[in-house]
Amino acid sequence: MSDVGFGLDTEEQHGGWNRETILSIPVTVQVVFGGASMPVSQLIKLGRGAVVPLDRKVGDPVDIVVNGRVVARGDIVVVDEETSRLGVSLTEIVGVSVRQDGDAGPA
Repeated sequence: MSDVGFGLDTEEQHGGWNRETILSIPVTVQVVFGGASMPVSQLIKLGRGAVVPLDRKVGDPVDIVVNGRVVARGDIVVVDEETSRLGVSLTEIVGVSVRQDGDAGPA
């Protein structure tokens, strides 16, 4: 793989940063199934077994969020039936001009 596309040609040009340093930076990855909005009065009434309806339907793609920014969308898949582990199959890489709310914004 060439470093030219990332602008990481030499360590000196980037103030001591090299490719391995950048690739080792930890990021937080989240899969967002959906969201809900409710008043605090309703929130404090929630208890064990309560169901919070989300703003997505079964089969809708989920958002993959990295460090607070939507970077992709995908479908939920079963990774291991024995342990009931889930995963995400990426279906779309989101461009940098798409905001978290899904509307196109200035690049």
